[in-house]
Formats: sequence, structure tokens, C-alpha cells
Amino acid sequence: MTRRDRSRDPWWHLRRGDVGRAALAVLGAAIGLGIASWVVPEFSIGGAGRALAAAVLIAVVGAVLRPVLVRLAVLLGWVGAVLIGLTGQAFVIWVVLWDFTGEQNNPPFWSVFLASWVVSAVSTAFVWVATAGTDDAVTAGLLRKARRSRRRPELEDADVPGVVFIQADGVPFPVLDWGVRAGTLPTLSRWIRSGSHHMAEWRPKLPATTPASQMGILHGTIDGIPAFRWVERDSGRVLVANKPADAAVIEAKHSDGRGLLVDDGVSVSNLFTGDAPTAYATMSAVHRTQETRHARYTVSAFLARPEGLARSLSRTVSEVVRERFQAARARRRDVHPRVDRPWSFTFERAALSGVLRDLNTTLVADAMLQGHRSIYVDFVDYDAVAHHAGLMQPESLAALEGIDAVIGQLEKVAAVAPRHYLFVVLSDHGQSQGEVFASRYGEDLATLVRRLSSSDVLSAVENAEGTGSLNSMMASTSDTDTVLGRSLKRASDRLSARRLEMPERADTGEEETPDNCLVFGSGNLGLVYVAGEHARLTLDDLTVRFPGLVPGLVAHPGTGFVVVDTADHGPVVLGTDGEHRLREGVVVGTDPLAAFGPDAAAFVLRAATMDEAPDIYVNSLVDDLGEVAAFEGLVGCHGGLGGWQDRAMIVWPDTLPSPGSMVVGADAMHRVLVGWLEYLGHRTALTADGAEAPAPAAAVRTSRP
Repeated sequence: MTRRDRSRDPWWHLRRGDVGRAALAVLGAAIGLGIASWVVPEFSIGGAGRALAAAVLIAVVGAVLRPVLVRLAVLLGWVGAVLIGLTGQAFVIWVVLWDFTGEQNNPPFWSVFLASWVVSAVSTAFVWVATAGTDDAVTAGLLRKARRSRRRPELEDADVPGVVFIQADGVPFPVLDWGVRAGTLPTLSRWIRSGSHHMAEWRPKLPATTPASQMGILHGTIDGIPAFRWVERDSGRVLVANKPADAAVIEAKHSDGRGLLVDDGVSVSNLFTGDAPTAYATMSAVHRTQETRHARYTVSAFLARPEGLARSLSRTVSEVVRERFQAARARRRDVHPRVDRPWSFTFERAALSGVLRDLNTTLVADAMLQGHRSIYVDFVDYDAVAHHAGLMQPESLAALEGIDAVIGQLEKVAAVAPRHYLFVVLSDHGQSQGEVFASRYGEDLATLVRRLSSSDVLSAVENAEGTGSLNSMMASTSDTDTVLGRSLKRASDRLSARRLEMPERADTGEEETPDNCLVFGSGNLGLVYVAGEHARLTLDDLTVRFPGLVPGLVAHPGTGFVVVDTADHGPVVLGTDGEHRLREGVVVGTDPLAAFGPDAAAFVLRAATMDEAPDIYVNSLVDDLGEVAAFEGLVGCHGGLGGWQDRAMIVWPDTLPSPGSMVVGADAMHRVLVGWLEYLGHRTALTADGAEAPAPAAAVRTSRP
């Protein structure tokens, strides 16, 4: 497939909307200059007439200089893009105001810088009014450019439809179903109600967490990933999925070179690439710098516009205010379940719902306008907010509504793209909720293991999944040749830190045991490893070394079941009133998996027999409300069994074949998605054993209206 760059937009090819937006921008800039003259020290424009004249000049000079600044940003890399976005408008205003008032002494740059942000804020407010408060400003520039362009990229395979896969991270099927029925998700509700798309539930296997599910969806395997972080016994290394170096190692072990996106695909803001030739802000491929020049140009152009970075940052600030208000309201109303929502989460939520959402949307839209065959993007807004607020709280549903708005924007982009695009929306897992384990029982899992085993415990039970997208963006922007780049790299390292903590032991005067345990929390699934072991310990081994550990975990009221290996029966699930011998399918007493669904035994057997499985799996209880107890400090969680965490969703066009019965496992979902791509005419060079892929149906090979 070949592409040719778009021709430059003819400046004379204007629409009434363009003229209206330009007039609003000039008026907003004039008013902004007047306000800046009032509020910014040492800055004065000198009257309404001069403000209007300066606003016109700002628009003209900005139109001339902004493309130059954007190209400069491309040369400087991602850091340059951000700096140009921050200072570009100030530079434009500085150029215009150079001796504009006729005075010999111009205002200092710092006052011009502040004034530029006042001007940008007012201009953004005017554009916001013009677009009726929608999010169209994110893609408006790309859409205008595509509509005005006389030529589109020339694609040899333009008759092959493209597919945009949008991962709405962590959305359970019941939440989607309610949103569609209530009409609070306008785009998805319109699709479902019109019959153009269908929605269904699918079931990820244990563990129900992003690393396993996304590896399954993108690469077709879920083996060897027991949780969000785990111990690689051969090396003794702790692998953390949102650490770039670890993500690269994990993908290298599992990729066969035939991933979902291998055929001219683009990966945006994911943990893994799906073997995409192009990857932006993807955790396992943050060092792919040779292919990001076009992305830097796209992002730089967005950031350099007054309504670009200014709009995103203003939304980020509003999210900070909303989060602090909503957290205080939850405390005031004594909402339960509830967790502390620290400032670190406040900024995480603000960045995810503000700048990062807009940047990801821009990258996806540009990839569509370039005509790539397939695109996969992960929006983690709902997942991150629901972790701290709960599945059905207003702020969580608002985050999901924001993703629905993005889908609506991308639908408009598809109307002017060089190929016909289909949209598939899916989640990688669901979520369950409940009071945190430590809040219910007065001690966390690490403390419990330490007390029962009388050993030192290295623990990592805080959630780091929400920072994954932020980390991948920071890691992608870091450039160790610059001071700022090194600073961003350090920030990325802090975000992906393993956070293993050694609690202090009381001085009992007794001799210290050399045994250490590593305890990881993955939602309501706990993993306990005995440090330094190169093979999984059996129940007999554990009983000899830690006599009270397994019985104490089984008897704890917050435990639903415990999984250990045995010499005689293989993996065995232990409960207070019985056990389930997984390989034999034999239940003695009461089945401890009875409350966890019909697939529980198969799911646990698969997880318990992988080489990376811990010495002990601990799954929390599921109570009468269907709620669980997370071992991390989260209201909404996923990783184990119980509740809605294994109830994921998918929305697909009616022009694609139905998956049929319930899809079970992300690896099975991969086969469904690959089948759809082959049905559309993708991957013809990748068919197994030289067999030809199914010919695409005529109804599917439609031209864009």
C-alpha cells in the first residue's frame, strides 16, 4: 500500500464556518487583550481600537508563524512539541506587540506570557460557545484540513474497509447496557437503537486485568501473565506491566509476529503493540523514535493552536476542581464503599480526562486520515475513575460519557477519511466493587501474611494500572539528551516503580527467620511468593516452613478461596468447608468455587498451572451483594473472581459476522477480531500455510457515502 501526503490547503478555500470561527477568535483575542491589560501587571494594549487591531495582527501573524513553530517542534521532538504549545502563542503575541503601542519600552516577556494565556483562555471560551460546549475542537482542525484538501492520500487498497478498535478500559457489560438504555451514551445508544451495531457480553479469563486481556486481544495468548505484576522465578525479577522495559520483555516472550495490528496497524496508548508497524505512546515500544515524526507533527499542530493545549489544560484544571469537590461530597455523605482519593489520583484523573484523552483522539484521527488499515486505542478514563469512586458514581459515568463523545468525534473523522472505517468498541475486562479488604478487617493482605508466617514481607498492593497511559506518554516523550527529557524519564521511572515495601518487624528478641514472602495485590486477587525459590512450593513445603500460613488464610473471613499446589492432586482450591481438586474435578465437602460462577474451576486451573503462578493464590470473598474486597486501596477493582470483573463488553457493526455464543477468553476474542479483519480483506499475506483468507462480502466493501 502506498500513501501520498496531502497537498497544502489553499488559503482561499474558506467556508462560512471558517470565517465565523476566525471572527470569533479575533473578537475573543481583542477582549482577552483588554482583560489582560486590566489584570496583568506591566501589560497594556492601549484602548479598544488597538486591542482589535492587535487581535487581527495576532490572527495573521499566528497563521504565518504557527506552521514554522510546528515544524520546529517536530525537529525538537516531543519535548519541543510541549514547549512550543506552552510558549508559541506567547511568542506570536510578543511579535505583534513589539513596539505596537509606540512606546520605547515593551512589556517584559513574563507579562506577555501571562497575557497570552488570558487571550487563549478567552478565545477558547468563545470557540466553546460556538461549538455548543462540545468536544469538536479536538478534531476540528484535522476535519477542516481534510475537507479543504483537493487530494486525499492515494491508497492502492482503498476499497478495503479499515477498522478502529476503541478499548473503553474496564467497562462492565451491565454498565454499558444501562448507559445505552438510559441514552446517556448518545453515540453508542444511537448505534444500538438504529441497528447499525450490536452489543454483547464476553468473558475474560482469570486474571481479569489489562496485561493479560490486552495481550490476549492483541497477540492471541494469555499464558504466562498471572496478574499486573509477578515474579519471574528463573531470574528472580519482578515484572510490572506498566514499566516500559518490563512491557517490552513481556511482549517479546509472547508475540509471534502475527498480532492483531500487524497488517498496517497503529497502536495508540496501549501496553502492547499487537505487532503494529506504527506505535504511539505504547508501553512496550516507547523507544521507537524513528516512526514518530508524523505523530510529533500532528500533536505539535494541535498543541500550537490556541484552542488546543489551552482547551485541554483548562479542562484539566476543571477536572482537578471537580475531583476535589466530588471526593469531599462522598466523605460528607458518608458514601460506601469509599476510599481515600489523594491528590496523586486527582492529577491522574485530570490528566487522563484532559490532555491525554485529547492527544489520543488526535493521534487516532490522524491515523484514520492517513488511511491505516487498523487502529487500536485504549481510553482508561472510566477504569481509573471507577477504581476510586465506584462503578456507578456520577464521576465514573461522566468519564464513560467522555469516551462516548470521543467515539462521536471519530465518527465524523471517518466521514472524510480516505477509506471506509468500521468501529469496534470493547472493554478488556469489567469491574467489581466493594469495601477494601484492609478497611473491612483492619489489616491488609501483606500484614496478614506477615502475621501468619512470622516472616518478612515485601509488598506491592497499591494499584498502578491507571498510571499506565500517563507513563507510556511520559516515557515516549523522554529524550535523555536533554535536561527536560531526563526529568521526564525520571518521572516515568517513578510512575512505574515497583513499590516493594518492607514493613518493620517488632523486636521480639527472637532469632530472625531467613524466609521472606512477596505479596502482590491485583484487585481482589492476592499473590504470595516465597522469595528465592525457582519452582512453585507445594502445600507440604509451605506447611513445613510456615505452619500457620495456609490454614490462617483459608480461615480468614475475608477469603473466598485459596489455591495451592499439592504433590498428590496438583492444584487444589481450599475453602473453610471443603476443597476442589481441579485436575481431578473432585469436590470434597462444600465447593469453595460455588459462588464464583460456572467457569471458575477452568479459570483457576489454567491460572494455577502456569509457570509464573505464585505459591499461593488468595481470592477475596464475594458477599451477598456480589461485592468483593480488593487487596489494593480501590473501590472498583479487577483481577480475580467475583462480581462484574469478568463481564466485559463488545459493540460491533452489523456488517460483520456475529461472534455467536459467548466469547470466553481474550485469546478467543483475538480470534474473533482477526476473523473480522480477514473477512474485510486484511491479512491476506498472513494466512496460515498459504491458505487464502475468506473473500470479503460485497455488503461490507462499501464506499463511504
